[in-house]
Amino acid sequence: MTAARAGEEIMDSPVRGVKMQFILTGFTQELGFRVFAFERMGEDRIRTRWTVSADLALSRRYGIRLQELPLMCRGLLERGDVIEETRAIIFSEELMRTCADERAAAKEGAAHKRKAPRRPVVENPGAAWRGPQQY
Repeated sequence: MTAARAGEEIMDSPVRGVKMQFILTGFTQELGFRVFAFERMGEDRIRTRWTVSADLALSRRYGIRLQELPLMCRGLLERGDVIEETRAIIFSEELMRTCADERAAAKEGAAHKRKAPRRPVVENPGAAWRGPQQY
């Protein structure tokens, strides 16, 4: 926290440390590819247009749902390992495989954290609420 005026404090936001921000502006469908359009807003507040193309056949092969693709493409841009001059990027098969592997590992880790279902103490658990059996 930093002091602004006497008696006021401003919380430091982790977002403030981010140098650039990518905003999804839409998408188009082109020959089996979904092309996502982003605008990058840098510290200077200038917007530049970027596109990321994702092969839908590859996404199905690796079990990536269509709803997950925009966030994955934005994550690719935010990592910053893209070349500045190239503003049209293709989401490669290698990256899709890596994302699918990471998701599978996270799902497996969550399954291990889950508690085992509780077993009833009584041998015949349904008898308590059914009452005595009458024939």
